[in-house]
Amino acid sequence: MTCLKAATAARASVREWARENGIDGRSLNAWRINLSRSRASEEAVSKPRLVELVPTAPARAEARYVVRLAGADVELADDFREETLVRLVRALRAC
Repeated sequence: MTCLKAATAARASVREWARENGIDGRSLNAWRINLSRSRASEEAVSKPRLVELVPTAPARAEARYVVRLAGADVELADDFREETLVRLVRALRAC
């Protein structure tokens, strides 16, 4: 932002000012565009918005398990609950 203010104060184009001051003009121009977009979006929003950032878990292959009991197959994933499996096995045994 300081560089953009300095370029404006020098009454030179961003490109000229950047070249004279050893700064990459494309980067400076990208900052100018991003800052102007940021200001425009701030003016358009009247109320603050809450944004929840959720970390993504690394992708992994999900394991599947098959339990064969009394002629019935029960397929389970890694995230099965033990108490649910116990209830299923009891129900199958009762048949």
